[in-house]
Amino acid sequence: MGGEVSEEGRFLAEKIDRLFKVIHPEGRGPYSLREVANGIAEKGGPAMSASFLHHLRTGQRDNPGIKYLKAIADFFGVPPAYFFDNEEGRRADAELSLLESMRDNQVRSVALRASGLSPETLSTIQAFIERAREMEGLNGGNPTEKNV
Repeated sequence: MGGEVSEEGRFLAEKIDRLFKVIHPEGRGPYSLREVANGIAEKGGPAMSASFLHHLRTGQRDNPGIKYLKAIADFFGVPPAYFFDNEEGRRADAELSLLESMRDNQVRSVALRASGLSPETLSTIQAFIERAREMEGLNGGNPTEKNV
């Protein structure tokens, strides 16, 4: 092992790793490699081992074949284009960022309490939040941070 990771391997590994880190059952941590491999098999996907998934997730393998990427996408509930199409990848990443944010109890509480407020009041609250994010240096170009 210990070999150099290609740019393609790093790109794919980052996408797969993000799916593992963000998409998992509520109230528990990420799926294990074995859980994902078994889940893919249960859905009728191609056989893959936990070791194979580990190599993809760490960039040690960078060209798994489309059937494997489709199966991984299906397991995590993202479109297969997440791996191939830059625009679709950005959209999926924005949704993953939102999912990540909503796991924070305080963020979720603010969102739930805002439900039912008038559009004018929501606009005012959004402006306050944007200003607070600027003051804390958090508006770093994430697509979900602009005009949400």
